[in-house]
Amino acid sequence: MQITSKFTIAVHILACIEYFHDQETVTSSFLAGSVGANPVVVRNVMGDLKNAGMIRISQGKSGITLARPLSEITLYDVYDAMDCVSEAGLFHFHENPNASCPVGRNIHKTMDSRLESVQKAMEEELKHITLAEIAEDTRKEILGEAK
Repeated sequence: MQITSKFTIAVHILACIEYFHDQETVTSSFLAGSVGANPVVVRNVMGDLKNAGMIRISQGKSGITLARPLSEITLYDVYDAMDCVSEAGLFHFHENPNASCPVGRNIHKTMDSRLESVQKAMEEELKHITLAEIAEDTRKEILGEAK
C-alpha cells in the first residue's frame, strides 16, 4: 500500500506558491528546486493542479499563482486531483491466494470490506484538513528556524 508521491509533491508545490507568491516569480524550475524532484515530474503535477483549478500557470512576471485560496482546498482535493489511488482501491490485495487453503479461500471475503472502510475513513479525514492549515504550520516551522 502506498499513495503516489505526486500527492506530497502537490501539497509542497501549493505551500511553496503561497509562501513565495509576493517575494519572487514562482516557476517550475524554482518549484523543482524546492521539491527536490525532476522538473518534468513537477510540471506533470502542476498540470494536474491546473486541471483541477488549483493553480494558474503563465509565462513571464506573474509565473505560477494560486487559482483559489488555500482555505478552499483540502488535502482530499489534492489527493483526488493527483489520482492517487487506482479504481481497485488504496490496498492492493495479493493476486493468487490459494483457493485450496481455507484461509486463502476466504481472506478476500473477510478483508475487503474492512480495507474499504479504512480507505473511506482516511479520505474523510483528508476532507477536514485545508491547505491553509498546512501553509500556516509550514510558516510557523520556518519562523521557528529563524529563532
